[in-house]
Amino acid sequence: MTKGKIGVQMMMLKNKVEEIGAYETMKKLHELGFGAVEVSQIPMTEENVAELKRASEEFNINIAALSAGLEPMLPGAPGETLINDFDKIVQDCKTLDCNFIRIGMLPLSIMGDKDEIMAFIDRAEAMAERLAEHGIELYYHTHHIEFQKYDGEYLLDLMKNNTTRLGFELDVHWIQRAGVNPVEFVKEYKGRISLLHLKDYRIGQLDVQEDDLQDMEKFFHKFTNLIEFAEVGEGNLDIPAIMEAGLESGAQYFLIEQDDTYGVDPFDCLETSAKNLKELGYSDWF
Repeated sequence: MTKGKIGVQMMMLKNKVEEIGAYETMKKLHELGFGAVEVSQIPMTEENVAELKRASEEFNINIAALSAGLEPMLPGAPGETLINDFDKIVQDCKTLDCNFIRIGMLPLSIMGDKDEIMAFIDRAEAMAERLAEHGIELYYHTHHIEFQKYDGEYLLDLMKNNTTRLGFELDVHWIQRAGVNPVEFVKEYKGRISLLHLKDYRIGQLDVQEDDLQDMEKFFHKFTNLIEFAEVGEGNLDIPAIMEAGLESGAQYFLIEQDDTYGVDPFDCLETSAKNLKELGYSDWF
């Protein structure tokens, strides 16, 4: 059967990189059986790039994608962007033998403004054309905010229907959180989703204390905010159906991500996700 490649979104491991370095972090992922990573929220210093390259070669770990903003998240915010650091980011891709760059989210200053968002997407499409000249594909990572409706149409669909070169890194947890069936929605993006985020969705334990019952506003805040990010296979999503839909729709990389591990060591969370995926029959995707 045709298969994809299961990997790790390294945003989960940014503190590990700070503590033990990029090389040792990648070595641990290798020991857990992973053969691909997406690099996000890791400073792309000369040292980190060199360690990522060394580890990638020694442990046969694919650098599936790098992350870069199109432009600053807020005016004047620090950090590399494709607008300001194009040549450096392209060189990092070439150094790491990486063919995908992904934009993590919309700039915070334009969220909720349809016209500003669509202008941003026009700029992203132009950047995708520019990167294509270097053999690099540009992707946009989705959350739930892109499922706001304008004249009955999801913002994300407006983004897709007004671009041809830009790809979309769908995140199945955020699709579910938006109230949309992730299996069916992934199918609608066939041909535009080489990168897919595997992130499960669970309802956490309601912890009611005596004082919560004296303040109904406090109680209902807890009651209505029980959604948690879960290890893959520990939540409510139909993971096999998502994997099948992703594969049918052109996904090459299935990247495990957990935005919050709730105090559990992220390596332990990744080990649980890997174990569950292997038990579901995906051992040869690692």
